[in-house]
Amino acid sequence: MHDSKLKKLYDEWLEEAAIREMQEKLTSGELTSKELVLLYLKRISVFDIEIHSVLEINPDAIHIAEALDAERKHSGPRSLLHGIPILIKDNIDTNDKMHTSAGSLALKDSIALEDSAVARQLRQAGAVILGKTNMTEWANFMAYGMKSGYSSRGGQVLNPYGPGKFDVGGSSSGSGAAIAANFAAAAVGTETSGSILNPACQNSLVGIKPTVGLISRRGIIPIAHTQDTAGPMARSVEDAAILLTALCGSDERDAITQTNPLIGIDFTAFLRKDGLKGKKIGIATEGFIELLEKDKADVVMTALEKLKSSEAEVIEDISIPSVKAEWKYDVLTYEFKPDLNAYFSKLHLSIPIRTLADLIEFNNKNREKMLKYGQAVLEEAEETSGSLTEQAYIDALEFDLYHSTKQGIDFALEKDNLDVIVLPSDEGSHISAKAGYPTITVPIGYTLKGEPVGLSIAGTAYSEPVLIEIAYAFEQMTGHRRAPFLVQE
Repeated sequence: MHDSKLKKLYDEWLEEAAIREMQEKLTSGELTSKELVLLYLKRISVFDIEIHSVLEINPDAIHIAEALDAERKHSGPRSLLHGIPILIKDNIDTNDKMHTSAGSLALKDSIALEDSAVARQLRQAGAVILGKTNMTEWANFMAYGMKSGYSSRGGQVLNPYGPGKFDVGGSSSGSGAAIAANFAAAAVGTETSGSILNPACQNSLVGIKPTVGLISRRGIIPIAHTQDTAGPMARSVEDAAILLTALCGSDERDAITQTNPLIGIDFTAFLRKDGLKGKKIGIATEGFIELLEKDKADVVMTALEKLKSSEAEVIEDISIPSVKAEWKYDVLTYEFKPDLNAYFSKLHLSIPIRTLADLIEFNNKNREKMLKYGQAVLEEAEETSGSLTEQAYIDALEFDLYHSTKQGIDFALEKDNLDVIVLPSDEGSHISAKAGYPTITVPIGYTLKGEPVGLSIAGTAYSEPVLIEIAYAFEQMTGHRRAPFLVQE
């Protein structure tokens, strides 16, 4: 960099910098938000050539940062996110100069007519929305066998810990890879079933998949209204808690948020180093650990031994009755068409894609660019009525709710009077997803080949405070995360 001060910060400080550290420099005047944006833009331009995690940069980011710098001088910061650059997934609407496409060339020219609730919350907190991240196209609800992180618009996201070597995880692939590679302070991902937790595990990040209802989904390109949610992805539990605080809220246009009892809570209040003390934790490995490759399973077992040596009361080999249930994705198949069609109906009239059928037709007409993996999942969803009246849908919905709660998470928690359940990697994420329950992942180390491994901590509805307490204490006790080694082109 040409500015010697910025060059020093870039070379010696920026990598792995935490949000509180950024705020300290912003408060002292050692750094401005404008300069922080410039530092991250430099890092993206140097290293994302190989990783492909950032789809586009907000053209107004520098000016927004300048305005927030002026506001800081005049009236002080709005929150811990004031002037902090945040990346968001490409399925989250922003009413600015950026596009929202879910990774599809079909929506490459689509600019949202209004901010999503997530974008609104970030702006109110004073965050700088730095750009949009690449993702698995249509949040990996397009084709069977689609590679995590691939989109027709952005190409293939690669894992910064082993580009082309390790799976980057999906569908919030770009959000995961970008934050692992230190391209912003934190990012927002979305999850329907594993799409925050999986890339968080694969990129040595903390990911929080919140209770459905903690964060408004308005303005997010949907898969299924019973399971969709946004959530933070960060390099530490503290940074994830800071971002979760900003995102949490009520929205009269998303009915489920009216059930949220945590509105107004500062989740950083639960960052306690003694957060494991007195907690009763159940370990669920049966039906999950065998799904991992041996080198990952070995890392998980080592982490569990560490957990057992903590001040928590640990119950091993707990039982989740539905672990071997015949889980299907029928609910998603039925909900996708009406939810997506409703989203399409609100796009600017210049966008010709108005229905799922239009999308399928567009893809067929542009097969070479659009159908690298086909679109069988889209076609299956189009075959449904879109009215949600089918008996098969209602049966599937009731099955999922019963087996994920009364025969799933809640059963296990109540049987042994547990605070949380610990699961290997992101295995079991589908059960929490179908229940609409929260899960947090923390890094627990790396395989001998260097692939990141995480651990999931799951709870019942709106148990985010206790999940954060336990995750933070375990993170502070272990401190496994390390930055990936990136090579400048």
